[in-house]
Amino acid sequence: VQLQASGGGLVQAGGSLRLSCAASGLTFSSYFMGWFRQAQGEEREFVGRINWSGSSTVYGDSVKGRFTISRDNARNTAYLQMNSLKPEDTAVYYCAAGKGWSSHPGNYDYWGQGTLVTVSS
Repeated sequence: VQLQASGGGLVQAGGSLRLSCAASGLTFSSYFMGWFRQAQGEEREFVGRINWSGSSTVYGDSVKGRFTISRDNARNTAYLQMNSLKPEDTAVYYCAAGKGWSSHPGNYDYWGQGTLVTVSS
């Protein structure tokens, strides 16, 4: 199983980025997908999750209204659209796949390698 996160980079505050998470080696449509982030020196933080069909999403309070998660099961890919970015959004962003509908990282079975997002002020 491999989850490949991409799309990170340097962006100015107020800007946007879209992260992608390409999955292989698993039945993608059977898994809930989550996004997490980890800033330097901080614990891993829940960003959001999406159910297997894409019909339901949940977001962490710090990103609610600014970030949107989607998925394309035909392409085995999940997305994280990030708008109105703030310097405090700077972190390594991880995608994860799991069978449980959860915000806890321990409930996810597979993880991508992470992609760095840096937001300058």
